[in-house]
Amino acid sequence: MIKFSKYWLPVVLYAILIFYISSISGERIPQLFQGDDILAHITEYFIFALLLIRAFKAYLIKQVYLVRLLWVLTVGVLYAVSDEWHQSFVPGRTASFFDLGTDSIGILFANIFYR
Repeated sequence: MIKFSKYWLPVVLYAILIFYISSISGERIPQLFQGDDILAHITEYFIFALLLIRAFKAYLIKQVYLVRLLWVLTVGVLYAVSDEWHQSFVPGRTASFFDLGTDSIGILFANIFYR
């Protein structure tokens, strides 16, 4: 249980934070500068992927980078897909393949950064 709390609890809590932020109506989100949403998506999923990498590294064979990479990509992108689907039900928000792409870029950057 201690290992779960140390490695997976931050992942779960951050996923809940992403869900909460995605639940905010589109009209209530201020635009700070042109392209801030792109930067937000990349940063949001960069952090999420770093937490996933940390958790998977604790549970998978540490020397097998490719296995960990595939797990992080799979879980990260599937969560991004579910997040976009969730946003399609939020007033003023839409699901977007472009946003899914920027989420995926954040996940890839985290894997490059962490390696």
